Amino acid sequence: MINILNSIKMELMILLFSMVPIIELRGAIPLGISLGLHPIHSGILGIIGNISIGILLLKALRPLMNYFEKTELFRSSIGWVKKRSMKKAGTIKKYSLVGLFFFVAIPIPTSGVWTASLIATILKLDRRRAMITMSLGVIVSAIIVLGIYYGIFKI
Repeated sequence: MINILNSIKMELMILLFSMVPIIELRGAIPLGISLGLHPIHSGILGIIGNISIGILLLKALRPLMNYFEKTELFRSSIGWVKKRSMKKAGTIKKYSLVGLFFFVAIPIPTSGVWTASLIATILKLDRRRAMITMSLGVIVSAIIVLGIYYGIFKI
């Protein structure tokens, strides 16, 4: 019984880590492997967690940003976040959904679902298409991370 609870605890930890900004699945998959989970198991958990937070972000960001932009206290902070996100949005602006895919698929820090969701919201991309595109990017990113682990890709 204790082994089952420990396994569930590790799985939840990987799911939650894959939802954390910057870490996302790029950090969650290696964490799962280091905790003793099978790499594919860790990859699937990372994908599920990362896509889940993407769905939540795409649904919530637009109304939240609209609300906070109207408040005196947060107006400048929202402006700063938008400005900072748009510095990374060049490829997405130029290539739209294809750019969004590559932005998420290449596993480097600050180019994951969190930033992509923010950019997709600011650029007013179709939520459903953006989510499908980001999900495909997440899967490719997980394959790359696992490929690095298995020695298929050298860094």
